[in-house]
Amino acid sequence: MIFNPLLRKAGPAVMAALLLGAAPQAMMAETPADTLVIADAIDDIVSLDPAEAFEWSGGNLLNNVYDTLVELDPANLGPLVPGLAESWEVADDGLTYTFKMRSDAKFASGNPVTAEDAAWTLQRAVKLDKTPSFILTQFGFTPENVDEKISYEGDTLTIVVDKPYAPSFFYNCLTATIGSIIDKKTALEHEVDGDMGYEWLKTNTAGSGAYHLRAYKPSDSYILEANDGYWRGDVAMKRVFVRHVPEPATERLLLEKGDIDIARKLTPVDIEGIAGNEDLKVEDTEKGQIMYLALNQKVEALANPKVIEAMKYLVDYEGMSSSFLKGQYEVHQAFLPNGFLGALSDTPYSLDVEKAKGLLAEAGVSDLSFTITVRNNQDRLEMAQSIQNTFGQAGIGIELNVGTGKEVLGEYRAREHQIALEGWGPDYPDPHTNADTFARNPDNSDEAKLTGLLAWRTAWAVPQEMQDEVDAAVLEKDSDTRAQMYLDVQKQHQAESPFIPMFQIIQQNAMRANVEGFNAGGSIHSAFYWSVTK
Repeated sequence: MIFNPLLRKAGPAVMAALLLGAAPQAMMAETPADTLVIADAIDDIVSLDPAEAFEWSGGNLLNNVYDTLVELDPANLGPLVPGLAESWEVADDGLTYTFKMRSDAKFASGNPVTAEDAAWTLQRAVKLDKTPSFILTQFGFTPENVDEKISYEGDTLTIVVDKPYAPSFFYNCLTATIGSIIDKKTALEHEVDGDMGYEWLKTNTAGSGAYHLRAYKPSDSYILEANDGYWRGDVAMKRVFVRHVPEPATERLLLEKGDIDIARKLTPVDIEGIAGNEDLKVEDTEKGQIMYLALNQKVEALANPKVIEAMKYLVDYEGMSSSFLKGQYEVHQAFLPNGFLGALSDTPYSLDVEKAKGLLAEAGVSDLSFTITVRNNQDRLEMAQSIQNTFGQAGIGIELNVGTGKEVLGEYRAREHQIALEGWGPDYPDPHTNADTFARNPDNSDEAKLTGLLAWRTAWAVPQEMQDEVDAAVLEKDSDTRAQMYLDVQKQHQAESPFIPMFQIIQQNAMRANVEGFNAGGSIHSAFYWSVTK
């Protein structure tokens, strides 16, 4: 294993000063009162186009430069609130939704936000057919029918879906990144060969959010600058600077020196180390991300049910969560995170090397060896090393294939991994978001390229009974019945699938004591920068 820590000679605050034209000497003791400086790991960003962005870091950025039709309030992440639509309703047929657009919103360009922009944005996402497009196409939209199904007249947007889904499910989907409304005029000014601005939007933004993108260096940094006349009101942080600092020790040092306001990747040891520092504080957030292993079913040995079951007994869940993951990961062995309707809390698996050996003997296999593909974050590397050790105790050799977030995701989405150590966060606050990706795979062929579905990525032909149950649950309007349906699906999935859910993340964001209003998004959303004050 080769580690590349990418240590910087200059801290993020110094770099922010240089990029923003400020004097770096003034920033060494503390960051400016109107600037938020964050250290995070952001090398998973693949694209900044809302129709393609499908990674955690990209979601955090885009949540602050775009708005959606309906949204979540960072002060109360429960009920949906008006976004670019001031009101909405569904017809008695359960199929036709109408949204009345607000009249006071404008894009960073100064162009007014219109129903035409909203319709074009959603149509565009379906036509481009990038990884997250399934969030919309699951409602029956296709490139051929979307112009008819999603239309506008005056200040009203009309959307016609194919089935009478639970309305909350449809509204929740519109809060996903793919629902971010794009400035049509600006995007088309940068259109090349009919791409609807796609190449330009991969590294630029055209939103109506609190900020616009001022500078972006992949796997290095980005700077957001506040938009004047934001419809929610002017924001306190006029600039947000986020720097890729994957080394927790470096983040901690920068935070203690006052060079950054927020450190998002400190280890439990670092969190313990800053306890008692009155200049700092730590805010815990139970996130919706699930850490799991995905066993590629194209690999013959990994498709053996006994081998899959054995591996579920070769993970030291409790050992990891009580030592180097303490305080930041809780044992969780189902695909729905705590906080979601129908979440399963059962944890039937624990480290049992002898039981695993017996299962491998029943499978008639020996001398197994695999690679685990893992992102070069410290916590994930430590997980992978623990798994490498415990698998080895049962005679399974493991080699770690370490890469950047972008590299690891690329291999996983191409179905080229053997075992992937990955994390998954929900795209919208509804249980179907995870049930759909972990327990549905309508076409397991390579040609299908259903990259938004984790079951497809790991080449698992999901039993039809399970897929039918998932399809039925999303139509069920009674909450108690729907919750039980998801519990039943998870129990079957837990026992039979080639996924090994291990943990749910508890994110510990360390920050300077004067930072207020930062919201990491809870278990259902991305981070909010625009609500921060200092």
